[in-house]
Amino acid sequence: MTAPHLSPADNSMLPSADHLLSPLTGWTRAHWEALADRLLDGLVPYASPGLAQYRLPGRASHSGPVSDGLEGFARSFLLAAFRIAGSAGRVGPALIERYAAGLAAGTDPAGGDERWPAITDRAQPMVEAASIAIALHETRPWLWDRLDDGVRARVVDWLGGFVGADVNDSNWRLFQVITEEFLASVGAPHSRAEIDAGLARLEDWYRGGGWYTDGDGRKFDYYNGWALHLYPVLWARIAGPRADAAAVARHRARLREFLAAHQHFFGADGGPVHQGRSLTYRFATTAPLWAGVLADATPLPPGRTRRLASGALRHFAERGVPDERGLLTLGWYRPFLPVTQRYSGPASPYWASKAFLGLLLPESHPVWTAPEEPAPIDTDDTTLALPGPGWLLHTTAADGLVRLVNHGSDRLPPPPATADDSPHYARLAYSSATAPETPSAPATVPDNHLALLAPDGTPSPRGHIHPLGAEGRRAASRYGGEDGDIETVSVVHGPWEVRVHRVHAPADTPVREGGWAVADDDGPPEGTSGPGWAVARRADGLTSALVGLHGWGDGTGTVVGAAGTNAYGHHSATPVLEGRTAPGGRESLLVTLVLLSGDPDTPHTGASASVGADGDVDIRFPDGTRESVTRGETPYGRPR
Repeated sequence: MTAPHLSPADNSMLPSADHLLSPLTGWTRAHWEALADRLLDGLVPYASPGLAQYRLPGRASHSGPVSDGLEGFARSFLLAAFRIAGSAGRVGPALIERYAAGLAAGTDPAGGDERWPAITDRAQPMVEAASIAIALHETRPWLWDRLDDGVRARVVDWLGGFVGADVNDSNWRLFQVITEEFLASVGAPHSRAEIDAGLARLEDWYRGGGWYTDGDGRKFDYYNGWALHLYPVLWARIAGPRADAAAVARHRARLREFLAAHQHFFGADGGPVHQGRSLTYRFATTAPLWAGVLADATPLPPGRTRRLASGALRHFAERGVPDERGLLTLGWYRPFLPVTQRYSGPASPYWASKAFLGLLLPESHPVWTAPEEPAPIDTDDTTLALPGPGWLLHTTAADGLVRLVNHGSDRLPPPPATADDSPHYARLAYSSATAPETPSAPATVPDNHLALLAPDGTPSPRGHIHPLGAEGRRAASRYGGEDGDIETVSVVHGPWEVRVHRVHAPADTPVREGGWAVADDDGPPEGTSGPGWAVARRADGLTSALVGLHGWGDGTGTVVGAAGTNAYGHHSATPVLEGRTAPGGRESLLVTLVLLSGDPDTPHTGASASVGADGDVDIRFPDGTRESVTRGETPYGRPR
């Protein structure tokens, strides 16, 4: 897919494309190094006098500007470390000196407001300490070993705040593992019991197929790759012979299995599927690709790894990332705060530095020297069921789009705790070319959700998702609350999804379903609709259609427009169907065809659904392919 209009990117600093070595992206190691240098140079005007903090413009996080300044140092230090170590120290000496000076000033008791905040229970410096520890390990010959003894002692004292501290029971446990393992590597006080406990907690969260939940509950997102798989690889590099061989082998096997699926999360244009929190980290989605190579734990050929990673980095570089100042902003392409969280400060996006992990691989490594190989989406349509997170991927080579059908990740705490739905977890589907509408305002955010409407028009939340399985070309879940519950089976084929909803709610309850939201900066997407159908189309042809196949009766189709609510463009439009539940209070059966396609000529007509006396649903897709969804012991039917 082409991109909606954005401010042109300044790529004048990048090398010329090399289409012999990289026929698909044109990008080589030289492009990665040049972009790393641009990101590092862009930070210099925002350095504090002693170089211990980078205080960037933008909204402060809930931790405050001093913590945010530390974040700027730590996360950019990670990028600098990969650049320094990847060139065996053959970088301008100013880069090494800059971070050496920052380490000294940040840990200086007389450092004033440049001094780093202490590592205390559940505090943000825990996150940043792990990045500093990784960077110090990877640059040890050029930085740590050359620091003054007094500075080394102060750095150890600061990192030592982790020992005995209370850590958030999530991926934060691995920050403690990393930091204390670094302390062990330099002969400093640490707790082997805390390191072992953090690694053991990871076992509790494993759900099979290469998937971890980020803490208790069903919290599946990119943290699986850029944290829960990445940190065990980096821990093993720091621990060396101290690492438990069985644990290392187990982590490597799981990463290998994960990458077999993760390669399908990138569109042909390099755009990653837009799902989950911390999306402002952008191309950090490529970090596990490089981790797999570093740990000899990838099923992907070297040329495909580079094609996927370079494709994602180029995707953002061509869409104004970094901005004209060389900065990563709080957003997706342009600044867009709804993709951030309370903990997101101006320097938070620099966790994207993890994408540059591949620079640790030598220039002679096949991942840099082998010709690019196509990604799966470049050549084939793919359908992939992921039972661990309860997801179903379907991709189409003709338009290069990835669609993720979500029947398992809600990021809600386990009952009885409650929390509001997040649009980045509660939707029925996400893609590599669209974003959910945010914030969640009832009148403007109906995308990829079936809702029961209260008398005042407030839609029911999805709430906790109870997965019923993901297998073959279908996935299912149950969700709902006191006012009604819904069981949905999704069946996918090519660019289409058919949703079979069995709704249990009072008779004549208003119900509303939304399709994909498409967005553009140039102007509102075109919308057309009629009884039981609606279509929204972007100027470049990206098309979202919604068609009622059964149970919608005289339901109306509309296209709902909005402004300023979508990460992909200022103007957005979503096709919507509205109807009512069946009279008499019995179960209502609603069947809907949902389309997202980069080809405006992809048909959304010709589909049908017929229902037997036993409640089985026979589906006919627009191309004539038929499937049945059986009522009863299983939400799945058999292809016909």
